[in-house]
Parts: sequence; C-alpha cells; structure tokens
Amino acid sequence: MLDVLVAGAIEGLPLASPPASPVVGTCYIVAGSPTGAWAGHAQDIAAYSSGGWRFLAPREGMRLDVVTSGKTAVYHSGVWEVGTINGTQLMVDGLKVVGERGLAIAAPGGGTTVDTEGRAAIGLILARLRQHGLIET
Repeated sequence: MLDVLVAGAIEGLPLASPPASPVVGTCYIVAGSPTGAWAGHAQDIAAYSSGGWRFLAPREGMRLDVVTSGKTAVYHSGVWEVGTINGTQLMVDGLKVVGERGLAIAAPGGGTTVDTEGRAAIGLILARLRQHGLIET
C-alpha cells in the first residue's frame, strides 16, 4: 500500500470490474459503478497483491501516473480527472508561454484595402485561439 501512496501508477483508465488475470503489483482506478470483487469501492484505487485486492480511498489532490498513456490522473472534487492539468500559467524554460485568458479579439474587417487571404489567415488563427480557450469568444 505504501508503494501506491508514494509512487502511484495505474494501468489505464478507470474500470468497472477487475481484470481477469491481474498481475501482482498492478493498480487500477475503480469506476463509478463497480461490479464483482470491486463492488462498493467506486473511485477507490484497487491494488492487486499476493493476498488479493486491496483498496485505498482517494484524497483530494491525489495524483497517479497512468502507465498506458503517460498521462496523470488527479482526484479532484470527488472524481478522477485523467489528462487534465489545472493552473494559471504555463512556463517553458522560465518563460511564460500561456497565462490568463485574454479578452475577445474581433475578426478583421473594414479598411480601404482588403487582403482576402490575409483576413482568412487571421480568422483561422483567432478561431484556433478561441478553440483552445486562450482568448474569449
């Protein structure tokens, strides 16, 4: 159980029922409506040991590595979030590359000389920024 708490790693996405042939030392997140040997352990961490299944109730902020995808699972507000990162900024080599969401930017329009290709390119850039939540819509 200490291994699960200190260096927690799960095999994949949450499962509703245990695998048919678990390997000693593997761990899983139990889905919301578990069956079989996992019944009654919704959202728990199921760790398979030589003595059978052991269960740990998650705590707010608990983080586990997902072996099959390289993502992180975080227990937040009563559910496991897989692959979601929450924060206020993203830093790369000490440089802030993403911060707070910016205000909406209007699509280009007006002017005396219209560059249709330029406007189309700017429109696509703005659409992607909105799609990724970097600017308001």
